[in-house]
Amino acid sequence: MPKDTQPTTRTDHAKLQLPEQVSVAVAELAGAAREGLLALAVGTGLQVLQAMLAEDVARLVGPKGRHIPDRTAVRHGSEPGQVTLGGRRVRMRRPRVRTADGSRELPVPTYQAFAATELLGQLALERMLAKLSTRRYPAGLEPVGIGVEQAATGTSRSAVSRRFVARTEHALAELLAQDLTGLDLVALLVDGIRVAEHTCVVALGITIDGTKIPLALAEGPPRTPAWSPTCWSGCVSGAWRSPAPSWS
Repeated sequence: MPKDTQPTTRTDHAKLQLPEQVSVAVAELAGAAREGLLALAVGTGLQVLQAMLAEDVARLVGPKGRHIPDRTAVRHGSEPGQVTLGGRRVRMRRPRVRTADGSRELPVPTYQAFAATELLGQLALERMLAKLSTRRYPAGLEPVGIGVEQAATGTSRSAVSRRFVARTEHALAELLAQDLTGLDLVALLVDGIRVAEHTCVVALGITIDGTKIPLALAEGPPRTPAWSPTCWSGCVSGAWRSPAPSWS
């Protein structure tokens, strides 16, 4: 399948302009209805999405078939695209819009919003933390209908693993960069655990009400006497760091 070449920057769903009315071809949903209410809802939703895309294009270009002398954008056909649906990527045709002089392509807000992949990483993280393996990831997804499922992508072990790693790296970076100036700590707890061929040492701050807050994390190879004191002291000093943390 040709790759979707349009970048999918993050779009605020709350700012999307929704059409007042949408017509749904019920006859096309007969197969989905036999598979259950959720599959029917998904089929209906995909038709609504197509209507929203057409509304976006009309808003950018103007009504189809009408002569507009000062038109600033034109329709440019369509190409294969993908949107995020229930922890998977679903193929669809996405409309293209270019400036009237052909100098650049214009984004379609609805497609930008639903093609974003942030939700995929979030779902992968949630399911991995719930002890669902990458091999069984598809089994944890909601049923969306046979037709949609067969055309879906992004559920392989490697794809889920990449998203899980990227999401955990991002979450850890946010955790270690948090501002601790407003914390009122009464105790500091430092402990370590061996994970495979690595030793992880973490510092936890404890507030007056007993809440434990991660403050610092240090990692290194196991059973290295020369490394251990450095790890412990570095973790402790990192826990009592300034508002602009520096990690080693």
